[in-house]
Amino acid sequence: MSTEPIASQPLAGDAQAAAQRVAQLRALIEQARTGEAATTPATANVQPSFAESLRAAGAVPASTPTTTTGGQAGGEYEALVQQAAVRNGVDPAVLHGLIQQESGFDPSSTSSAGAQGLTQLMPETAASLGVTEPLNPAQSIEGGARYLSQMLAQFGGNTTEALAAYNAGAGAVRQYEGVPPYPETQDYVEKVLAYAQSYRQTHPTAAGGTYPA
Repeated sequence: MSTEPIASQPLAGDAQAAAQRVAQLRALIEQARTGEAATTPATANVQPSFAESLRAAGAVPASTPTTTTGGQAGGEYEALVQQAAVRNGVDPAVLHGLIQQESGFDPSSTSSAGAQGLTQLMPETAASLGVTEPLNPAQSIEGGARYLSQMLAQFGGNTTEALAAYNAGAGAVRQYEGVPPYPETQDYVEKVLAYAQSYRQTHPTAAGGTYPA
């Protein structure tokens, strides 16, 4: 009796069974992969932006609060305001209030009349002050401080009249020997001084010092 058929049959059966097991394993692996893809959020492989990476590292805050009060707004420009005020001999609180009223601390602000930047300088005024980029915060703040200093010098250090001149022009203040009877200018002076006072209350050290009234 030959043993060849007996030996070959189990070998063939074993190979077939092994092939079936391999196929089953491959199917299970494919199902597992498919299941992972289905349950993985679409954003899982999206790389964070540079700004998001900085936030994750704690280099920048997740968000910047927006404030509207004279004592709180413009915090990111605090150092520039202080430095420009000191250089030009003006009260930093008044300069802060002026910027708050002029632009609300929006560096891209542009009026219908053509005034630009944080301190809303007209093009010809900006040029006379050496401001080449009115929308540049540092240049605008420096130019506004310089212009306010000039108005203070023209009106004997009187802050009220200097602010009126900043808004309505020095000629109008001279003509009326004080704040012109323009509702816009009167409202402007009142609001700038109110913002300045609010700033002094919240920044007593930063706004310290003796400045013209």
